Amino acid sequence: MSIKKTSVYGGATAAALALTLTACGGGSNGGGAATGAYDKSATVNIGSLYEPQNLDNTAGGGQGVTEALNGNVYEGLFELTDDGKVENLLAQDYKVSGDGLTYTFTLRDGVKFHSGKKLTSQDVKYSLEKVIAKDSQSARKSNLEVIKSLETPDARTVKVQLSKKSISFVYNLSYVWIINSDAKSLKTSEDGTGPYRLNKWTRGSALGLDRFAGYWGDAAKNKQVVFHYYKDATALNNALLTNAVDVVTSEQSPDALDQFKSNQNYKVSDGNSTTKLLLAFNDKAKPFTDVKVRQAVSSAIDDKKLLESVWGGYGKLIGSMVPPTDPWYEDLTKVNAYDTTRAKKLLADAGYKNGFTFTLDTPNYDPHPTAATFIKSQLAKVGITVEINTITPDEWYTKVYKNHDFTATLQEHVNDRDLVWYGNPDFYWGYDDKQVTKWVEEAEQASGTAEQTELLKKVNRRTAEDAASDWLYLYPQIVVANSKLSGYPVNGLNSQFFAYDIEKG
Repeated sequence: MSIKKTSVYGGATAAALALTLTACGGGSNGGGAATGAYDKSATVNIGSLYEPQNLDNTAGGGQGVTEALNGNVYEGLFELTDDGKVENLLAQDYKVSGDGLTYTFTLRDGVKFHSGKKLTSQDVKYSLEKVIAKDSQSARKSNLEVIKSLETPDARTVKVQLSKKSISFVYNLSYVWIINSDAKSLKTSEDGTGPYRLNKWTRGSALGLDRFAGYWGDAAKNKQVVFHYYKDATALNNALLTNAVDVVTSEQSPDALDQFKSNQNYKVSDGNSTTKLLLAFNDKAKPFTDVKVRQAVSSAIDDKKLLESVWGGYGKLIGSMVPPTDPWYEDLTKVNAYDTTRAKKLLADAGYKNGFTFTLDTPNYDPHPTAATFIKSQLAKVGITVEINTITPDEWYTKVYKNHDFTATLQEHVNDRDLVWYGNPDFYWGYDDKQVTKWVEEAEQASGTAEQTELLKKVNRRTAEDAASDWLYLYPQIVVANSKLSGYPVNGLNSQFFAYDIEKG
């Protein structure tokens, strides 16, 4: 999951709303319409609201570290492309044993880290062990705990034994950065194999990447990229208007879009995101232990009105944890749909005819405070009193995610395919349905994707009917760029932003 800013990765960065929708996929057909010659020595200035917490994605680096470093500085054995495909990257090829328990990977030859050291199987082993280490905060930690043993028979071969079948194993490896096993201080420095190396990170301001001359693949199409960080969407848009930045990775202010859509100097792309805004209940804390209470709260909130107020005509209602880009998507917006009469009846049936009071822990950055205020006003109409407790991302991580010390909270879950977290009763929201857990486990050990998809559709429907959480809406993925730019990603799955194909005319 991946959660924005605090980034509880495991999730955890969709929907198809096209003004301009062209998948990049790490290729050359990304966003933008510029054609012809481009400046190979250009510096591309990228504007973002999501500065990394640190530079280590196994140490709580957050959404920003994925956006800036994933695919640009660090690479995995596999890559999740901007159009959602999993392709070989540092793995030249691989074989799976007949029982599905042994994966043998052959590494690409001639790959060097930015420090100059040659990539070996020992680095892959170290990187995988780092993800599943006790102190790891990696999103894929629990997914990769299926690893039983790791062997390195030679410098280019990694043999992984699993304790049980895992149909998502290769997909999950696309999240694992391969790092130099000798590298130190990865929270503030790096040693990856990607097309860029870190130049300078000035906390609170900018992070610069330079083209890596020793890159094993095609060289980056620009000399340098600089991620510039802003505190709010207005400042970010002003930076774009004054050419301080060339592109905004994820536009968060729909009210500002008209000034760009009506200006030929800019291009607006509305691609796919996988980011869901959740009202997450603590399903192990009263009164949300009662499914009728969760259903009542879900039915009392007009998600459509909230989406309209926050995003204008952008974004999508999904009614579950699953975005349309996941294979097991189903439109479940009619389950626990907005209906205050039904909400009041459910509350009465649950013994809360006169309502109740609860505390809503709310991250202190947009759109959470706005959503919290909206929810408070909506729930007041059915007799529920909401006390908003605004907290920082760090406080959220410790209080909510780590200690489960909350009743309800707001949070953005970034990643795709993160429905499976409802199969884990120890996850922070505490949903515990043994049938769901069984379906999730069976899906992971499925013999093929059709069986996996069918089982996860059952999970999706059950969790939606149980109102395991209230999935308020799916974010749009709006990228605004100078019209001289092309080759930038427009979908931003899991909030990654590949910069190496960006051409600046």
